[in-house]
Amino acid sequence: MNATVTASRHDEMLRKIEHGQGFIAALDQSGGSTPKALKGYGVDESAWSTDEEMFGLIHKMRSRIITSPAFGSGKVIGAILFERTMDGTVNGKPTPQALIDQGVVPFIKIDKGLEDEANGVQLMKPMPELDALLSRARGLGVFGTKERSVINLANAAGIAAVVAQQFDVARQVLAHDMVPIIEPEVNIKSPERDASDRILLAEILKNLDGVPEGRRVMLKLSIPAEAGLFQPLVNHPKVLRVVALSGGFSRAEACQQLARNPGMIASFSRALLSDLRASQTDEEFNHTLGTAIDEIYLASVA
Repeated sequence: MNATVTASRHDEMLRKIEHGQGFIAALDQSGGSTPKALKGYGVDESAWSTDEEMFGLIHKMRSRIITSPAFGSGKVIGAILFERTMDGTVNGKPTPQALIDQGVVPFIKIDKGLEDEANGVQLMKPMPELDALLSRARGLGVFGTKERSVINLANAAGIAAVVAQQFDVARQVLAHDMVPIIEPEVNIKSPERDASDRILLAEILKNLDGVPEGRRVMLKLSIPAEAGLFQPLVNHPKVLRVVALSGGFSRAEACQQLARNPGMIASFSRALLSDLRASQTDEEFNHTLGTAIDEIYLASVA
């Protein structure tokens, strides 16, 4: 594929993410959260004896989701992949290509997990091989990345450190002509949730000034305690899109809360996949997935 085609495909994906009506599916459960995701899908730990077998089972689940007619209905505009999913194939095609053929823009989760809590937050672990991963992902047609940190308390120094680290990584991603999704998740069970949201908003606005001219980032945020709080981010010229994580809310709760925040769209994982089971027939599976997609789509375009 020559550079011109790559540039035009990138522009096409950019338009879809910026203006598309719909939401971004999070299919990026990694090593630590895979057993829990499989259990939710009705596959017990006795079903595998090695990591390879476990990752094979989660890939089978994700392939089933990606190839479902419901997933390619136009309501899912993007999907975030785990690295192993990106490197795998779906119906004989590299996973990112299978998504692109469904009209879904591929992203890759790049963080390697979280450090222990300090100053009320959990920073991301170091990513020494990030440049190599970004080059590989770009070569597979991946549009953007996602990296997650966690905020548990309204500690100003801690939140400032989280946001500074996130934007450092974002600049590295932008240098590879990819679009970073910055995800400083505020724990929705935090006793200081609202105060954390407000400190986070101020820090993000400050750091957006350092995004190179002509470049934009995306933000993946917990739905704020106060509806509409993140509107300045939705309207910011250096922000391509603001997406919301479900953060432990049920699908009904997450959709209800999201609909109160115009301009934010969903990027749900558990809230999208919670009713899917390995034992379902294809008809049952597609119907269940379609119902979840319809609900999340409506909340995203509300």
